[in-house]
Amino acid sequence: MSKLNYSIKIVDNFLNKEDFNYLLNLHQDLNFNDEFRVFHNEINDDKIISSSIDQNFLKKIHKNYFSKAMEILKEICPEKSGLYDYSDFTIIKTKKNSKFPIHDDTPNKLLSGVIYLHPEKNSGTIFYSDKKGSNKTIIDWKPNRAVFFSRKEKETWHSYEGDGNNDRTALVYNLMTNKLKEVYKIENKNYFLGKLRFKINPYLFRYFKKNI
Repeated sequence: MSKLNYSIKIVDNFLNKEDFNYLLNLHQDLNFNDEFRVFHNEINDDKIISSSIDQNFLKKIHKNYFSKAMEILKEICPEKSGLYDYSDFTIIKTKKNSKFPIHDDTPNKLLSGVIYLHPEKNSGTIFYSDKKGSNKTIIDWKPNRAVFFSRKEKETWHSYEGDGNNDRTALVYNLMTNKLKEVYKIENKNYFLGKLRFKINPYLFRYFKKNI
């Protein structure tokens, strides 16, 4: 991790056994034929914004893990902790040979997290020190391992790819904000240039095109 200029927090057994097993069973019911498929779920103070899974379970995991996630955000980027608006729980299923390009995440993510679900063995998230892929750092795949970081413009470069043997299912857990101007101020970046960049970024178009 020392070669990266940002912090990564790894938490094994992040989900309790009951919630983890529920998601394992759920992933078998979420079919997909594309290279990857995104199942979005958003919640704030137990108010459902959007859901592609059981709403009672969404409320449950929000209640169970929000404080834990917020403590991680306060640890690695405390200046952003006051900007929180809602939580995003997204299940992402990818094919065994899929590859996702190197990117630094959208500015509305205060805390970006991924929890490895299925299978038992696969390829973990890959982090880099720049967009060219320097100082490649792989966080090994382990079921119920959570990997968190706080996104920063043109710094928190990362990607993932399949291992060529098995499809991959992960739960992405993000603490989100609508206060983008404040985010760019904290990061000491230009808000208008950043906004333009994410409007024309082909990665984002590809990502949202696949959403349901």
